[in-house]
Amino acid sequence: MDNEAIEEMFEGLGPVSIRRMFGGKGIYHRGLIVAIDLRDEIMLKGDAVSAPELEAAGARRWFYEGKKGKPVLMPYWSVPEEAFDDPDEMRKWVRLAYEAALRAEVKSGAKA
Repeated sequence: MDNEAIEEMFEGLGPVSIRRMFGGKGIYHRGLIVAIDLRDEIMLKGDAVSAPELEAAGARRWFYEGKKGKPVLMPYWSVPEEAFDDPDEMRKWVRLAYEAALRAEVKSGAKA
């Protein structure tokens, strides 16, 4: 996804910065990573608090196959489909991603 489309997707959250990483892009708001663009799919930051809501909305959790073929679950989720056609829905999900990023920052003990 091009940077302009990403910025438009996250406009309900506020300004974002976009940085190249691991063959994709990291999407940051106020210095915290809130999403990644992985193979042209936006994956929102999630955690134990937001995961049930993301899953209920039909979002898929990103994982990769680790050693011995076991899935390694990552803290990123696909954007629920209805959000692509509804700016209010998109705003809801990107804000939840930012809240998950804030909780991760607090949990890590780093400065917010």
